[in-house]
Order: sequence, then C-alpha cells, then structure tokens
Amino acid sequence: MATSTADWIEELKGISVLELSERIKALEEEFGVSATAVAAAAPAGGGGGDAPAEEESSTVDVVLTAAGDKKIQVIKVVRAATGLGLKEAKALVDEAPKPIKEGVEREEGDKLKADLEEAGGSVEIK
Repeated sequence: MATSTADWIEELKGISVLELSERIKALEEEFGVSATAVAAAAPAGGGGGDAPAEEESSTVDVVLTAAGDKKIQVIKVVRAATGLGLKEAKALVDEAPKPIKEGVEREEGDKLKADLEEAGGSVEIK
C-alpha cells in the first residue's frame, strides 16, 4: 500500500483546504508535533547563537478569539486573508478561538489584527 511522494501530493491536490487542514491537525496530534514550529525553525537552522530567538520574535500567530456582532464582516476579512472559501471561512470564524494565520511576519500579523478588529472581531497575537 506504499505510495510514492508524487502520488501522495496528487491526492492532496484533490481535497479541499479545510480537509487538508483537518489532516494536518490529525497528524500533529498523532505524532505530537507542530507543523508551524517545524516551518519556523527550518530557516533559522543555519544561523548563529542568537538567530533562533530573533526569528521567533519576528513571526507571530494571529488568533481570532471572538467574531463579535459583525460576523459577516469578520468572515469577509478571514476569506481575504486566508484564501478560504465561504464555507471554510465561516466554519473557522464559528469555531473561534481559532488561529487565522500562523507563523506570519509581525507586520503582516499586526495588519491582519487591525483589519479583523475593524470588522468587529476580537484578535490576539501570540
């Protein structure tokens, strides 16, 4: 039942973004790892003594803590920021607190936070 990496990638291309996200979460739970931590650590691997700490502080996770009264406006901002479809974006907003974007540059995180708060949502940057 072993499949090649190319076959596996082709299979992943045929599923929705929400289903892919669910599979990633399942893998993270099964193996006790975080895809975000691995992705954030990879570029810093070749750096000197202070490089990993500097890299960590420059990337943030944007977490929607509550949709607020203007849920439709928040869904629109989430769709624009993530590229998700309407159904997936609505599900993400309905399941708050939920990360919107992980491992983004601080500037991008601050801009997304401002956009979400302007739309009526409550946001936390971690």
